[in-house]
Amino acid sequence: MDSLIMASAIGMLLGGCASSSDDVGSIYVSPLTYQSYTCQQIGQEAERVSRRAAEIAGVQDSKATSDAVMTGVGIVLFWPSLFFIKGDGQTAAELARLKGEFETLEKVSIEKNCGLQFRKPSAPPNAS
Repeated sequence: MDSLIMASAIGMLLGGCASSSDDVGSIYVSPLTYQSYTCQQIGQEAERVSRRAAEIAGVQDSKATSDAVMTGVGIVLFWPSLFFIKGDGQTAAELARLKGEFETLEKVSIEKNCGLQFRKPSAPPNAS
């Protein structure tokens, strides 16, 4: 019975681990936000959003790595350390919003025939 309770607790805690930045989905952002933007403004905003998303993705990946390490330590050595797993929070929410903004900017750019090239934001190589 004790092992069943322990297994259930570990399972619930593992579900609370922070997600990788790649696993954070985007949230809907209304295109009305950017309808009055010129193509130049759309490009500038997309650049700003992409840069911020890359920064936040690095932070999110760092949290995911930290949670994975803490989970390994908790399962193998000291189960109370599982209570220190951070999970997703404000960082994941901001990243989801930024991904949504980026997608919306791309759609508005296409609708306005801006001819801008959009590349999906990614974490900088040294962001750990």
